[in-house]
Amino acid sequence: MIQIDLPVLGRAKAWREAARCLASHGIAPEEVDWQGGTLFGGDPIPDADGPRDLRVPKSFVQLSGSVICHTDPEAPALLYQALWRHQNDRRSLGNPADPLTRRLDRLAKAVGRDIHKMHAFVRFREFPTDGARRRFAAWFEPDHRIVEAATPFFARRFADMDWIIATPFGTARFSDGQLDFDLPGPRPDLPEDASEVLWTTYFTHIFNPARVKVGAMKSEMPVKYWKNLPETRSIPAMLQDAEARVQRMRDALPTEPPKRAARIAAMPATLDQTRAVAETCSGCDLCAPRRMVWGEGPTDAPLMIVGEAPGDHEDQQARPFVGPAGQLLRAAMAEAGCPPAYLTNAVKHFKFSQRGKQRLHQSPTRGEIDHCRWWLDQERRLIRPRLTVALGVSAAFALTGRRAALTSRRGTLEPAIRGGDVLITWHPAAILRARSRSEEMRAELAADLSRAAGLAKERMAAQGVRGATSL
Repeated sequence: MIQIDLPVLGRAKAWREAARCLASHGIAPEEVDWQGGTLFGGDPIPDADGPRDLRVPKSFVQLSGSVICHTDPEAPALLYQALWRHQNDRRSLGNPADPLTRRLDRLAKAVGRDIHKMHAFVRFREFPTDGARRRFAAWFEPDHRIVEAATPFFARRFADMDWIIATPFGTARFSDGQLDFDLPGPRPDLPEDASEVLWTTYFTHIFNPARVKVGAMKSEMPVKYWKNLPETRSIPAMLQDAEARVQRMRDALPTEPPKRAARIAAMPATLDQTRAVAETCSGCDLCAPRRMVWGEGPTDAPLMIVGEAPGDHEDQQARPFVGPAGQLLRAAMAEAGCPPAYLTNAVKHFKFSQRGKQRLHQSPTRGEIDHCRWWLDQERRLIRPRLTVALGVSAAFALTGRRAALTSRRGTLEPAIRGGDVLITWHPAAILRARSRSEEMRAELAADLSRAAGLAKERMAAQGVRGATSL
């Protein structure tokens, strides 16, 4: 029987070197005592690696680095069993149903949680110093041997100061940018720190008495750590006063509805009223200097078609879809046999740049679409269409909130932000700009409109003459 005595510090490296040597010499797990310290000693460990070539995945190296930190006395032996078995069965380490794999995973997770707790609950105290670098010290009591695995985090985070973290399993010292480890020692005599008062004051002020869950709090901040956390001294008093503070919060609530409640209650009930209110909109820079082009069509239309924004012809006539793109759309609607539809745009004003006497169309920005979405929502709320058609990517964004490319979305149904379905298709203006694909795109537009007409008619028949559609 070969006995292995792992050191207190450098435990992970020592285990790897011993395990590699043993396994390469073909020494089976049952021939190794990883706990050592028996009365009569044991066989010596071989001096160097043997003839057997070892192969392990990178994941096992990481796993062994965590598991070897666990205080379970069987952890080194379990790791060696996994290493030995992997040499004959390459799939064993990746089998989540294997009992040994599950046990190692539980040990690694316990160590990971302990490292997380150390990162969260170490509290430094400052020592006076005459040098340029400040000095701090802390005491922490982990469940496992994690001081070497957990303290590089503090070296990165507090690289501008010197510090010591003492634990029952070892001591980490960071001085002049160098991290070293020492054997465990007694708890250091830590001085009082004035910053703790400030931290405790902050902790008590962010405490929300209306959301107290003592069980969850103790799960995230176990009681075993409380004696080393200055803020926990305030917890009993805060819990005792929680109900009274909640009542004071209730008493401080306003007794009258907010001013916006009156505006919400006075929301226009008809399209004409909504349009009148929209004429006074000043939500974006397009509002004041430009004429609003409102939607047009039957107020009970089963189909709503939404474009991007008015063009030059629409701005001059204050009507949607009367220019070349609109004429193409209306022809495609007639070809597809669309029922009476309500036509509107995601943005209600013509955006352009002046070039001589010409006004060149500009696409609206995301902010302008967002500002105008409220009016589009009111149109959908009052029309209650069975189906909405989005012409182009801007209309699709206004209705669905998604800015993905149109090519993969054309002809598909997507859920609208306010409920209901949206069928996405080409904008007629894009068809007019296209050259080689214009005929193909026009046919796709007509096919999409035909499908939309069929879906709208089906839903009308299923819901009766007038059914409620959630938006």
